[in-house]
Parts: sequence; C-alpha cells; structure tokens
Amino acid sequence: MENIKMNYSTEKVYENVEIEDGIYKLTIKGNFNGKPGQFYMLRSWNREPLLSRPISINHIDKEKIVFLYQVVGEGTETLSRLKKFEDVEIMGPLGNGFDIDNIKGKVAIVSGGIGTAPMQYVAETLKECSIDLYAGFRDKSYIIDEFKQAVENIKISTETGREGYKGYITDIFKPELYDVVLCCGPEVMMNKVAKLCKDKSIKVYISMEKHMACGVGACLVCTCKTKHGNKRTCKDGPVFLGEEIL
Repeated sequence: MENIKMNYSTEKVYENVEIEDGIYKLTIKGNFNGKPGQFYMLRSWNREPLLSRPISINHIDKEKIVFLYQVVGEGTETLSRLKKFEDVEIMGPLGNGFDIDNIKGKVAIVSGGIGTAPMQYVAETLKECSIDLYAGFRDKSYIIDEFKQAVENIKISTETGREGYKGYITDIFKPELYDVVLCCGPEVMMNKVAKLCKDKSIKVYISMEKHMACGVGACLVCTCKTKHGNKRTCKDGPVFLGEEIL
C-alpha cells in the first residue's frame, strides 16, 4: 500500500478534543495502517527524560487515524494541549494485535475505562461474528455510540450507578455464553475476566497495558510474566492468550 506512514514521522493534528472529563480524542489525517490491538508511540515534546507515550489505535479508515487517551501524567497532559495543525511525532504500528482472522462465532468484548478505546477498532474489524460489548466505567460512559453498528448488544456498568448496572462489569459478564472473549482494561478487571473464562474453559485474549519506554522491545521496561517466561508487552504483545499470563 502506497504512502503508508511508518516509523517515526511528524504529523499535523487535525483534531484534539476532550470528549469526557480527562478523556481526549486525537485525530490525524492521512493514510495509516495498523491491526486491531496494535498501538503507536506519540510525543509532542523535545525534552528528556519524558518518554513517548504508547496509545492504542481507536479507529482507522482511508482518511485518518484516531487515538483516544486519558490524561494521567505529564506526557498525556502535554498531548492534551495540542491544537489543530500543531506537530505530533508518531511511530507505529507496533506490537501484535488480535488474531482477527481466527476469531469466530459468538464473541464478547469486555472492557474497562480507557481500555474501551482500542476495542472499538476490534469490533469494527471483526466480520461474521456476533458481538456483545460489556463496558465498565467509574461514573460516565463514552464512545458507546461508536460501537452500535458493530455489535448486537451493549451492557454498561458504572461504579457510581450513574449509568447501567451499579457495580463492576465482571458482576454481569457470563463467559459461558460465548466462544471467544476479548478483554482490555484495568489489570484487576482483566484478572477477574481471565479467571471467569478459565473456570468455564472459554478462550480469552487479554490486551495488556504496561509502561513503555521504547515500544520496540529493546528496553525491557514493559516485561510481563507468562507461562513461557518473561515477555515484552510491546513486542510480544500487547495481546496475549489469557491462559499464558501469570
């Protein structure tokens, strides 16, 4: 494919808007690629030791790439101040995404908070699957409307009870109803989902979230423990079979 953006490049911001408290949507126009579950490294600063930030792909089409991110520290705070037509440096796509071609049948997407962001692209890409979305949030949901054309059913939980079920999304998730489960979110939530799936012998794919320095497997900052030894989340993941993760 011609004119695909690869490795580090300087791009112009098309849009960078706050869609919910502390949640930003960054859009860059152009011809980009990436599989569901992959990520890019982003930066808009020249000072060290502030490292680039790994941001999962939220959406790609023929005209643009979209990133959804939460402001949690200095790096994402700096990204949130980007204005239209300002420069942002990106590198990617990186990591291994979901094995879309081998995901069939009845599928559950289980997400928590900003972990819902990469699952939009997953849902949009899965074909010939019946998909249900289980999305948990602390107080208020976001980007749920973007899933409606790609999934059959949507179940929402909030810890405050503001929307949907009051409590955790794992309280209402039943893995035995599905052939495959795809999960991304807080580690405690993913641990619970993996255990529920293991108890019912249901295959589950986990998209890990770790602090990263390089994004290409050289620095070993993002190492996670698996049955097959330590793996690099950025290079060997971020998507793993749930049964492999310790």
